[in-house]
Amino acid sequence: MIDLYAELHSRIWAIQDGLLPNLLAKAKAFDASQKPHAATSTQARRGASRSIAVIGLQGTLMQRSNPFLSFFGGTGLSQFVAQLQAAADDDSIAQILIEIDSPGGEVYGTGEAAQAVLDARKSKPVVAISNSLAASAAYWIGSQADEFFCTPGGEVGSIGVYTAHEDLSKVLEASGVDVTLISAGKYKTEGNPYGPLDRDAKAHMQSRVDEYYGAFTRDVARGRAVPVDQVRGGMGQGRVLGAKQALDAGMIDGVLTRDQVVARMQRSGQIGLGRSGSAGSARRLLAQIGADSGSNHRNSVDIARRWLDVYK
Repeated sequence: MIDLYAELHSRIWAIQDGLLPNLLAKAKAFDASQKPHAATSTQARRGASRSIAVIGLQGTLMQRSNPFLSFFGGTGLSQFVAQLQAAADDDSIAQILIEIDSPGGEVYGTGEAAQAVLDARKSKPVVAISNSLAASAAYWIGSQADEFFCTPGGEVGSIGVYTAHEDLSKVLEASGVDVTLISAGKYKTEGNPYGPLDRDAKAHMQSRVDEYYGAFTRDVARGRAVPVDQVRGGMGQGRVLGAKQALDAGMIDGVLTRDQVVARMQRSGQIGLGRSGSAGSARRLLAQIGADSGSNHRNSVDIARRWLDVYK
């Protein structure tokens, strides 16, 4: 059976700061339990009216569903993407709501899931809500929606990427254990936990983190229609922000409860782009959206302009 702790420890994460040690501790507990559990799926549900498909994005996010996610709760991103694509292709569904309550997860599959949200926007309106946490990879994905809301007591952000290295050499020495690594390939064993992290290995790990951070911030800038510098310097810089702070920073479009978001989607259904979306219908949306002046979002015009960006 796979050593889940070792597998997760080697990955790069877009997850809320401080949660990785807890996740790894759970992985150790899972490895020790050796209890088989069938993987569960995130369910897509249809709203009570106006055919709103609600797709959940909860718990730890990983590229694929696996027994760990079933054991502790989480979402497989490949399954999330499949549900999103099915909703986008379903003529009976007018709008999609992504309901998020997640600290984030691994970077594998996150960029693809973010792109899938952007692609779904070409078919019909996609709205995201943090109910009540959309951190790191979860924010990365949610930021690609046409509109992004947060509940009054919710949080969003943690825009950043990190990994970890453990030096177990002193623990092993105290235990009287010597480890010898036998390998082929100059860098095959760099970053191993049986000794200190050398400068070259640290530089390589940093380069991988920087690459994913670049992709993260570029996608957020694209989804929120702001410069990359604003994402990096003005959206918490790795911190999670409360709803009001996030609204002021341009990270979300409004502070609403889940019921208010659903009601708003139902009211605005008549100006959605639908499956025949085009630049022309996006421009009509830009002209019509002023009628929704009572809505609680930062700048409705920006939402319509983001529709136009999809069709450039």
